[in-house]
Amino acid sequence: MTTLRSEDWSVRPSFETNGPTSPIVLIADDVGLTQLAGIPPVVWQTRWSELTNLELVRFAHQMALFATVGDVRYCWRHRELNDFEAVRTVVLEHGGTVTHRRRRAGVLAIVAAVLVAMFAGGLAALLNRGNGAATELADVKAANLTLKDLPSSWYSTTNSILNDLVPPSGQVFTSTTTTSAPAKNSAFTVAAGVFQTCLGVTNKYDRVYGLAGQQADYQVSSPVFTTNSLGGLEVASTSQYYKTTSMVQRDTREMSMKNFGECMVDSSAALILSGLGQTNAGTPGATNWTPVTFTKGWTRGGVVTLSVPGVTSKLQLVEAVITKGHYEITLSALVGSFAKAKFTLNDLVNTLLSRTTTSSSKAV
Repeated sequence: MTTLRSEDWSVRPSFETNGPTSPIVLIADDVGLTQLAGIPPVVWQTRWSELTNLELVRFAHQMALFATVGDVRYCWRHRELNDFEAVRTVVLEHGGTVTHRRRRAGVLAIVAAVLVAMFAGGLAALLNRGNGAATELADVKAANLTLKDLPSSWYSTTNSILNDLVPPSGQVFTSTTTTSAPAKNSAFTVAAGVFQTCLGVTNKYDRVYGLAGQQADYQVSSPVFTTNSLGGLEVASTSQYYKTTSMVQRDTREMSMKNFGECMVDSSAALILSGLGQTNAGTPGATNWTPVTFTKGWTRGGVVTLSVPGVTSKLQLVEAVITKGHYEITLSALVGSFAKAKFTLNDLVNTLLSRTTTSSSKAV
C-alpha cells in the first residue's frame, strides 16, 4: 500500500466540538488515515475499515477529500494540487472514487449577483486596451470589501463554506476567453434548474444562468472575512464591471422580479451543497430580503436556512445584489443568525453601493 504525508489541509467539521480545523496534516499508511490538527497538533487516527464513501474531488486549482466516519461526512480541503496524484493513488487503493469538478470560480462564475463571468483568464489581452482598461480594473477591485470596512474583531479566512460560492480572492475573470459549456447534471445545471423553475423563466431568456446572460469585462472577489460575534458571520463580496450601463439595466430588469431574492439564494444553496458532496433540488423556506439603502441604486437579497453535513446547528445563507451604473456587486454571507447579523449586513450593502460611482465610470 502507498504511504503518504500531506500538509496544509483544512477540515470541516472539526473532529471535536470547537476543535482545530487547520492546519491539518494527513498521513496515510496500511493501518488507516491519521490527522494532525492545529498547533500544537492533536492526533486522530481512523482505520480504513471505519472510513466509508471515500471520494477525492479535483477542482481547477485545488482538491477536496470526502469520507464518512461514524455517520458524519467530513471534508478535507487543500488549496493546491501538489499532492493530488499521491492522494489519488491512496484513495483508489482503498476503494474510493476520484472525480473532476469544474468549480464555479473559473468556468461557472455565475449565481448570486448575475455572476455571468463564464470566461476566465485573458488579463494581458485586456490590459492591451490601454489606461482606461487598467483604471476600470483598479476600480472594480477597489469596490470590494476590505478589513478596513469591518470592526477589529474580524479577520480573513481561507477555510470557509463560502469558497464553494465565491471565486478565489483577487483572481481576475474577464470576457476574453471562451470555455466549454457545463456538463449535463453538473452542479451548475442543477442550480440553474432551481433558479429558473423558481423564477418562472426559461433558459433561453434567463440572464443569470441561461442563454441570455452576458459577460462582464472584469470580475474580482474579496477574501472571505469572518467574526465570532453576532452569532458567527462570514462575508465576501464579488464585484463586476460591465462595458455599458444598458447591460446592467437589462440584468436589473430580470432581477427586479418579485421573487428574485429567494430564487437566487436557493440556487446558491444548491451550489454550496454540491461542493460539499450533497445533492439539492431546492431548499424550502427561502425568503426575499430588501436591504435599506441611503444612496441611489438598486438592491435585492434573499435568505435561506442551510443544513451543512456534519454541522449540527442550522446556518443561514444570505445574499444581496447591488446594481448601479456599470457595476453589479454581490454580497454573500453565511450566518448563525440572520436576525443578529441583519443590521451589519445592511451596513455592508450600503458600503458596497457607495463604491459604484467612480471617476472612471462612463455614461452610455
